[in-house]
Amino acid sequence: MLLPILIGIAGIAVDMGNMYMTHTRLQAAVDAGALAGSLELPYDPDLSKGIVQQAVEDMVAANMDSAVVESVTAGTEVRSVIVKGTAEVNMILMSVLGLADSAVEAEASAGFNKLEVVFVVDNSGSMKGTPITMVKEASIALTDLLIPDGTTPDTKVGMVAFRGKVRLGEGVEGFEAGCHNADGSLNEGIHEDFMDDYWALSDYQRRYITLDTCSDLPETLPLSQDKGQIINSINTQTATGAWSGTVIPEGIKWARHILTPEAPYTQGGDKDDYRKIMIVLTDGDTEDGECGGSYRASYRPNNYWTNAYFGMGVDTAHCEDGGVLNADMITEAQTAKDEGIEIFAIRFGNSDNTDINLMKAIASSKEGTDDHYFDAPSVYDIPEIFKQIGKQLGWRLL
Repeated sequence: MLLPILIGIAGIAVDMGNMYMTHTRLQAAVDAGALAGSLELPYDPDLSKGIVQQAVEDMVAANMDSAVVESVTAGTEVRSVIVKGTAEVNMILMSVLGLADSAVEAEASAGFNKLEVVFVVDNSGSMKGTPITMVKEASIALTDLLIPDGTTPDTKVGMVAFRGKVRLGEGVEGFEAGCHNADGSLNEGIHEDFMDDYWALSDYQRRYITLDTCSDLPETLPLSQDKGQIINSINTQTATGAWSGTVIPEGIKWARHILTPEAPYTQGGDKDDYRKIMIVLTDGDTEDGECGGSYRASYRPNNYWTNAYFGMGVDTAHCEDGGVLNADMITEAQTAKDEGIEIFAIRFGNSDNTDINLMKAIASSKEGTDDHYFDAPSVYDIPEIFKQIGKQLGWRLL
């Protein structure tokens, strides 16, 4: 008498197990499909070209060939996609008894929301002209993707333009407006300890030294959702004016300050809520004029002595391989990573292996890959690299 009951219980248990396993596989397939579709949003932002649809269908099929993609629609979040799918479940008893449907459903959304992005751009003189123009155009295109016109996504963008130092605007907690040294003190050009050396130079040599190497440098932009303000800030970059070298660790340090919610900048959100991104682009060594090359000055002091290290009275922080500036670059990058910040590193122009390895070291690439490092030998490689970064920023389930 109990045998039919026991068989029925066993059948229902098997049905429930099949339903659970099928739904788990379907959810994973739909998640993968949404992520794959979101990566194509830079090329099909309103889903009108079928590129996102095809990417979704291909990825869902690759993960579960029996799944059916019911719909691919724009998400409620800006620049996102919603994928719904179904799959049939092989039932023994439950469908016959009317206890369950013979299909399961799953839904996923992925896209570009909940991002904080800071562009960290080399504004030294070697970037002037076409290079800085291409960087600005690529930065604006990525901003367009992250913050479309007429919308207010939960995404923020900031900027740090650097040379031998970084220039702060008004309202930065604990800091005066102007350029600052590596220790946080206000940069006032050549440090007073070196002014006797400055006056000891000939009048001819002093003609080539600009004590004010700050006012031509664009101000940092705190995280903002105001697209107009962001684009205006990006466009202030010209890479012209007085030079002071290329001190990459200062750019990284101030971008970290912008991305973290603690003072001196407080616009950043919690790292558990936001994906925090730093995009670092440079075409030069960490450069203070003591390492040779075509930009070396043959007299001391010189414009390089107005940078963030010389400016605080330190004349031992040079750019030789393994020197203080390179070591600080690695340290600042690791500090940022420890704060939950991802670093995309772009090396523009011709570089030696030391420079390339430094940029690879600061990048947040997955182990065994260089997925966060990009090499741009030509200015015309820059837009495509920013597009590739844009695609990676879409890799987020909402």
